[in-house]
Amino acid sequence: MNVLLSFVNSLPGACGQGLAWGLMAIGVYLTYKILDVADLTVDGSLATGGAVCGVLIVMGVNPWVAMLAAILAGMLAGLVTGLLHTACGIPAILSGILTQLALYSLNLRIMAIGDTAKTKATLALSVDRNPLLVSSRFVRELSLRNPILLLAIIVAAAIGLLYWFFGTELGCSIRATGANQNMSRAQGINTDKNKVLGLVVSNGMVAMSGALLAQYSGSVTIDMGRGAIVIGLAAVIIGEVLLDKVFRNFALKLLASVIGAIIYYAVITLVLRLGLESTDLKLLTALVVAVFLTVPNWKEKFFTKAKKEVKTDA
Repeated sequence: MNVLLSFVNSLPGACGQGLAWGLMAIGVYLTYKILDVADLTVDGSLATGGAVCGVLIVMGVNPWVAMLAAILAGMLAGLVTGLLHTACGIPAILSGILTQLALYSLNLRIMAIGDTAKTKATLALSVDRNPLLVSSRFVRELSLRNPILLLAIIVAAAIGLLYWFFGTELGCSIRATGANQNMSRAQGINTDKNKVLGLVVSNGMVAMSGALLAQYSGSVTIDMGRGAIVIGLAAVIIGEVLLDKVFRNFALKLLASVIGAIIYYAVITLVLRLGLESTDLKLLTALVVAVFLTVPNWKEKFFTKAKKEVKTDA
């Protein structure tokens, strides 16, 4: 009973964290589902977004301006990955790894801006000293300071903007590139440009997630993006498996990724309350992703076979 009460009490925090990570899941959805590219840049660009936003806020910059700068930094990271892949001919997955490695060193430098040290691995943010947009301190309050409200508005605005963009001629050409590159080229579409643009938009979303997570948690760490791609994939897959039959609209599919992130963190919270060590979370994440990847395959393999046998017998 105490475990259940503790879990219920933790749900607002899981919801807030899920919304912030949901923006990162949307970025992963854009590359994984739309472009059909496994982009590993996100492990670095998430931390880059948090580092840029955190440093600027500490320096007294308006948090909205700081978040915009973080988005631009993430988009620049996506641009580098895209150019490595298209202009240099490096495979997409390796391009993401190279950019991610470079960002690790850059993030250490970024967080040391304004400090006497040349590099810095952690940066503290305090809602008492800094004008943060969101903070987990107020997640259980029934007031306008509750971060869930602003996070939900930001997520809704991001989904609306992406829905509009991918409905334009340029956005449709990006979707066509991911669906069938050869056919897109035959129609005169510049697939290389679309890949780069898709990676730019995706990593901009990831960096915005990092900027919000830094403010929400009150700190930026060099390892805050480690394993982000797996969490993003988990959110995308959970949302797809549970809501794919209901959410058919593009905007709703993006929303499904956010809901998947919330469900993921709710499950993580429940498991921690049951006594699992926090050091086992990577193992749990891997198991969750494996299960949700396996379910659709088994469903198609066994249930489709059973339906065919029934029809044959009839």
